[in-house]
Amino acid sequence: MSTDLAIFAATSGHSGVDRVLRNLVPAIARLGVTVDVLGIEGHGPHFDQLPEGARHLPLGAHHVNSAIPALIRYLRRERPQAMLSDKDRVNRAALLARVVARVPTRIGLRQGTTVSVNLASRGVMDRWVQTLSMRWCYPAADALLVPSAGAADDLAAFARLPRARIHVVPSPILTDALSIRAAQPLDHPWFAEGQVPVILGVGELSERKDFATLLRAFAQVRGARSCRLMILGEGRRRGELERLAAELGVADDVALPGFTANPYPYMARAAVFALCSRWEGMPVVLIEALALGAPSVACDCPSGPREVLAGGAVGPLVPVGDVAALADGLCRQLEQPVPGAQSRAAVAGYSDSASARAYLAALGFKAFQ
Repeated sequence: MSTDLAIFAATSGHSGVDRVLRNLVPAIARLGVTVDVLGIEGHGPHFDQLPEGARHLPLGAHHVNSAIPALIRYLRRERPQAMLSDKDRVNRAALLARVVARVPTRIGLRQGTTVSVNLASRGVMDRWVQTLSMRWCYPAADALLVPSAGAADDLAAFARLPRARIHVVPSPILTDALSIRAAQPLDHPWFAEGQVPVILGVGELSERKDFATLLRAFAQVRGARSCRLMILGEGRRRGELERLAAELGVADDVALPGFTANPYPYMARAAVFALCSRWEGMPVVLIEALALGAPSVACDCPSGPREVLAGGAVGPLVPVGDVAALADGLCRQLEQPVPGAQSRAAVAGYSDSASARAYLAALGFKAFQ
C-alpha cells in the first residue's frame, strides 16, 4: 500500500510518549490515513495489534544513528507524504535522512517536554548538542508540534523560533479502551471496601517526577488523618524513596509496587491523584486520572498542569517542591473532593479522534485543515 504518514520514534516502551503513539496511530488509521511505524530494535512504541491501514516496519538497527541509512532507503522507496518524529536525537535523524534521500516528504518534529527545564538537568555536552540542534536544524522542519501552550512558548524562546510556527496539538489520551481497562477488577487489599483513603502517584521513580516531595507531604497528611500512599512505577530512585519512607516513619502506609501495565483501576479508585513533577510537557497521567474522575493535585510545573487544571479551578495547583502546600492540597481533596464529573469535563478535549485530526492538520494534510 502507498503510505501517507511515517512515524519514526525510539521510546522506552513504557513512557508517556509510548502511550501517546499507541493511541495516535489507530486513531489516524481510522480516519483513512495509511501509517508506517518505523521500528528500532529494543525500543518502543510497542503495539499489541495494529489496525488495518497501519503496519510496523523494523529498520534493522539498534540505535537511532545506525538506523539512518535504512531510513533513507525507506524514504526513497515509499516517499510518504509526511513523517512525524519525536525527541531531539530522532528529530535530527529525520531531517538528515530527508536531505540525503532528496524526497518531498514533509517533516513534523515533536517535542513532548519543556525543553529549557529538561536540558538544565542534562550534562554540558548534551545541552550544547541539543541547543544547537534546535536552533540550527529545527527551522528546516515543516511543522513543530508540542502538547501544551507552555511548552510552545518555551520552545520558541529557547530555540529562537517564531512562536507562530509551533503547533499546540492535544495529546490522544482519552480512548474507549481507557474506561474498559479502568473497569477491570483490582485485587489489592488497600482498595477493598471500608479501607482508608489511598493517595496515588504514577510515574518513573526519577528526579524529574519528585516523589520525594510527595512522600514528605504524605507524612504530614498521615500525621493528621488515616490514609495511605501508593506510587506505581519503577526507576533509579526506588532505594532513596524506600529509605525516606522509613526515616519519615510512614513505611507501613507506603507501597511501591513497581511498574504496572494497567494503572487505570488504581486511578479510578484513588481518593486523590498527585502529580509532583518538576517539569513536564503535558502530563499524560494527570489527564488520565482526571478522565477517570479522580480528584487531583498537581505541582504547577512547566508545562501543562496549569492548563489541565484550569488555573486551579479543577484541583489545587501548588509550587514545585513545596511540601507544606502539597500536603494542604491533598488534605483539601481528601476532605472536599472535586466532583468526578467536573474532573472529567476538564479533559474532554484530549480524545484520540480530536488529537488525530489536529496532528494531521499540523502535518499539512489538507483534508483535516
